[in-house]
Amino acid sequence: MANIVELLFNPLSNAIMTVTTGVTVIYWIFNLIFGSVLGDGDLDADGIDTDVDVDTDADLDHGGDSSTWDKLLSFVNVGKVPFMIVLSVFKLIAWIITLASSIVLNLVTWGWMSVFILLPVIFVAFIITRFATKPLIKLYHAMGYNGEEAQDLLGRNARMLSSISGDTIGFAELKVQGDVMRINVKSKTGEAIRFDADVMIMDESPDKKYYIVVPEVNLANIV
Repeated sequence: MANIVELLFNPLSNAIMTVTTGVTVIYWIFNLIFGSVLGDGDLDADGIDTDVDVDTDADLDHGGDSSTWDKLLSFVNVGKVPFMIVLSVFKLIAWIITLASSIVLNLVTWGWMSVFILLPVIFVAFIITRFATKPLIKLYHAMGYNGEEAQDLLGRNARMLSSISGDTIGFAELKVQGDVMRINVKSKTGEAIRFDADVMIMDESPDKKYYIVVPEVNLANIV
């Protein structure tokens, strides 16, 4: 038992991944308990949010970080499988690889420099996650999971995660039934909308790659 605990928390790379994976386990335990007791599976406990991205497989031509982020999420099947499921699979795989590598490479002798092993571990785990989540695509499709419908978002308020103006496409986040969703957005009139500004979702683009937003009018931004 002592040897197992030693492996889980030594060297530093193992400790980091053990704690990270443990947080995810705690999330699912709270989700299971409070979801069952309260009848609500969309738990937002202690600031731990379920992060679901909409249209993550959209190939936007505007460039920038949001397009790269969308492609990375699409690569690991986010949008076809809920984000938290994919993230949990990724963490579990990365954790197992980290523990295995610490034994094979004797990372204990590396000291704090063992954290550098996490870079290749994350890359390998990311690739494996793509294939590990593929069987779940059919399962969630059979369960009727197709992401959030566009009409459910129209008229909702969101918070900007980037600044946009003109034809620039950025992204914003909003909460829907306790889930935090990140969406691609574009200013309706082309006027500049700053980072962290409140906006209202007015429409969706014809190609369904982004949403049209306008600044939300309230006492805070009037003054």
